[in-house]
Amino acid sequence: MTGFSSLPAAVPTGLWIDGTTRESCSGRRFDIVNPATGTVLTTVANGSVADARHALASATEVQPAWAATAPRERSEILRRAWQLVIERSEEFARLITLEMGKPLAESRGEVVYGAEFLRWFAEEAVRIGGRTATAPSGNGHIAVIKEPAGPALAITPWNFPLAMGTRKIGPALAAGCTIIVKPAEDTPLTMLLLAHVFAEAGLPPGVLSVLPTLDAPDVVGTLMKDRRLRKVSFTGSTAVGKKIIEQSADQILKSSMELGGNAPFIVFDDADIDAAVDGAMAAKMRNGGEACTAANRLLVHNSIREEFTSALCDRIAATTVGPGYEDDVTLGPLINAKQRHAVAALVDEAVTAGARVRTGGTPIDGPGYFYQPTVIDHVPAGARILREEIFGPVAVITGFDTEAEVVASANDTDYGLAAYFYTQNLDRASRVARALEFGMVGVNRGIISDPAAPFGGIKQSGLGSEGGSEGIEEYLNTKYIALTP
Repeated sequence: MTGFSSLPAAVPTGLWIDGTTRESCSGRRFDIVNPATGTVLTTVANGSVADARHALASATEVQPAWAATAPRERSEILRRAWQLVIERSEEFARLITLEMGKPLAESRGEVVYGAEFLRWFAEEAVRIGGRTATAPSGNGHIAVIKEPAGPALAITPWNFPLAMGTRKIGPALAAGCTIIVKPAEDTPLTMLLLAHVFAEAGLPPGVLSVLPTLDAPDVVGTLMKDRRLRKVSFTGSTAVGKKIIEQSADQILKSSMELGGNAPFIVFDDADIDAAVDGAMAAKMRNGGEACTAANRLLVHNSIREEFTSALCDRIAATTVGPGYEDDVTLGPLINAKQRHAVAALVDEAVTAGARVRTGGTPIDGPGYFYQPTVIDHVPAGARILREEIFGPVAVITGFDTEAEVVASANDTDYGLAAYFYTQNLDRASRVARALEFGMVGVNRGIISDPAAPFGGIKQSGLGSEGGSEGIEEYLNTKYIALTP
């Protein structure tokens, strides 16, 4: 695979509005950088406020027809899109690796995972239900139906360029909503390619628009203030999510937010240590740690802490770092220089405060935005690295003595997205899973995301769920009809 480092000529780089590629009304474009080299891959049209208004006008115009489209027809379009993504999986995977940086094997995994949301919601499209009942008073009938919420805005992050889009587009289209996607400025190419695939699958013009932009505050702000928009879905940082929630209040938009995390990864004294190390590698190092569900705090029982730490250090030190498109690479670059600096600052602050570096601990010199896979322990309780998302390949290990102590420590965070723990005690597994204050809990496993399961957090990690049968509800309104007997 060595040498695969440039984009195919056919990768789309214009805005996607009204079912066609077009340049921005401003005529501006911006650079997309390969994070493995720091060099420009291509330029992309920079969506403007005028483009946003055009996309919303188009989405609003076709919304009634799309909502009235038979659920089976919406289902078949999603099913065809799933099939086309799978057929072009290598093209998507290479594109993800080039613009985001993850190893090609992980990009291939994302394509399968991301495409599955299209297949899952193709099946959910024909299962939108309701209910009827006789009023308890006997004076009439109650009919409850589900209707599309209306034109939606999806704002997606850079860490999973395909899956974070399909997880929003799939349920929106299945529910009968038109949707505008504002992809992350670092990784818009995958979403633009997906828009072309949807057109090939038969999606009518205007139902899906894709607006890359460097002017997100103006573009998003314009859409959020427009009374025609009825739904917003955001995946990203809690800080930005709070601003979007504030903006959504003006129009009382139906909102779903998948925000930051601070996931604990607990290893009890009765855990299978080999399995726990495998799980930690998955929960911490997958996607280079650039995931909201990544294990942020590894809490290990003191009786096995050194054994676990040594085993994890051996595994992490054996990681092969390099451009994701090169053979045998298992850890790619961080997304950009800003993110690498943020990771380095967290580690440096912890070390200055007394933490010990067991392996790694510094940026890697040379082109691209690489950081050594790292393990640190003896981290002071007040260190910022224990309170904030690391979003990088850094495992932070602390110890504990009792179950009550570790549950309290795990829950001592403003975030509540994902948590993990390892134990061979069934009673403890049930007890701790319920005690952890998180929207998702992995028991003896380091990867928990599944298109058939609800994905979402509590506290400052968000609102609502994506995926599962719950995901489509985020794009539906409930209507009650009172019928006389």
